[in-house]
Amino acid sequence: MGRAHLAEIAHVFTCADRRYLADGLPMPYTVEDARRWLNDVVAKKEGRDGLFRTLCFDGRCVGDVALERKENVYARDADIGYVLLDEYRGQGLMTEAVGRICAEAFEALDLLRVTARVCAPNLASRRVLEKNGFALEGAMRRAVCKGGEVFDLLIYGKLR
Repeated sequence: MGRAHLAEIAHVFTCADRRYLADGLPMPYTVEDARRWLNDVVAKKEGRDGLFRTLCFDGRCVGDVALERKENVYARDADIGYVLLDEYRGQGLMTEAVGRICAEAFEALDLLRVTARVCAPNLASRRVLEKNGFALEGAMRRAVCKGGEVFDLLIYGKLR
């Protein structure tokens, strides 16, 4: 993977809307952060304990979708997360990407389910999941503190 592609990944994670993302991502997200992620996570887990895809549109990296297997008795389940640059929202790109990665994961990783956790006000993310057959399974009330706000955390699941 070339430096230009790493720069595009860094751009996505720096410029995407972070209102509902976990705080673990560096800001700004640099080319070195992207390289470290590819070497330390993707290279070790791809196809065995996860699937990691950049979302490209018109030859440009505009988003990311990742699915990581859980451990221990939860190993037939995986968490999914995704991010998309604002200017590409509303075009169905992430809906299609989530559908594809879930289908691939059920086969390649032999999963029984995929789990998504979403802050309640994140309506766009909820729509992506619902369009892909994820069911709302529950809510953890007042579970997320982000940017001085407190949100309920919604748990969605998709079964094989």
